[in-house]
Amino acid sequence: MPVANAGLIGRLTSTINLDQIAFNDQINLMSKALKSLLVIVTFSSTALAHEPKHYKPGTTFKDCDTCPEMVVIPPGSFRMGDLSGVGADDEKPVHKVKIGYTFAVGKFEVMQGEWKSVMGSNPSQFKNDRNPVESVSWDDAKAFVRKLNTKTGKEYRLLSESEWEYVARAGSNDKFPWGNDINASNAKFNNGKTPTSPVPVGSYSANAFGVHDTAGNVYEWPEDCYYENYDGAPSDGSAWTGVGPCSQQVLRGGSWNNEPWYLRSAFRIGYYSTYRHNYVGFRIARTLSR
Repeated sequence: MPVANAGLIGRLTSTINLDQIAFNDQINLMSKALKSLLVIVTFSSTALAHEPKHYKPGTTFKDCDTCPEMVVIPPGSFRMGDLSGVGADDEKPVHKVKIGYTFAVGKFEVMQGEWKSVMGSNPSQFKNDRNPVESVSWDDAKAFVRKLNTKTGKEYRLLSESEWEYVARAGSNDKFPWGNDINASNAKFNNGKTPTSPVPVGSYSANAFGVHDTAGNVYEWPEDCYYENYDGAPSDGSAWTGVGPCSQQVLRGGSWNNEPWYLRSAFRIGYYSTYRHNYVGFRIARTLSR
């Protein structure tokens, strides 16, 4: 009997030890699963922290720490073109455009530091991480957008030309976002007195939408082809791209190298998609709701 009891006790002990090992394995697996879940939740929370809780006009957000800061723009309608009567033929005819959706636009022109974080180099002549990136072509701007989309998983793009003027005017029918007169306190342009070069973004006051530097500093590339007038232009905020490659792309906003007439909200000019100069940059947009 004592021998039988010893064998029984041994078998029971072995069974208990095996059960304990299995239980410990289950605990370890559960612990690893919880840690993985915690990582996913933390990552999601960090990503969501950049998003605005509500797409309220004027709200700002960033999709990543080194991404351009965006401003939410409300839907609305405006008259596009030469409202002041001092423009060129390519600013006519004046026509109504309805933006029937919410979108976000760069609060500033894309900065050199932001460009470097995506593209890994800096083509600008006037180097400063907070200066707008310049010496970039339309093709370069499109390449930046593609890489930024890959980096963030978002759908950034260039503004359409009508979106650009809608944002630049910010409800104004005057020559400039702030009125019909201009001086050195309003924007960076060539006044024949101060040194001519770009300045850090945000050096001048924002317009009514909370957007800086739509007038002066550097020209900006929208998405659209350049046409000699607005006959047949879209009225819904979409880009006017036509069929096939554009012969020229639109540039908007004027620059540090231009006189005031070129800084008007209605002013437009065309250049080849490969054109680069130290007064040409861009800003980006992202559709939020349709």
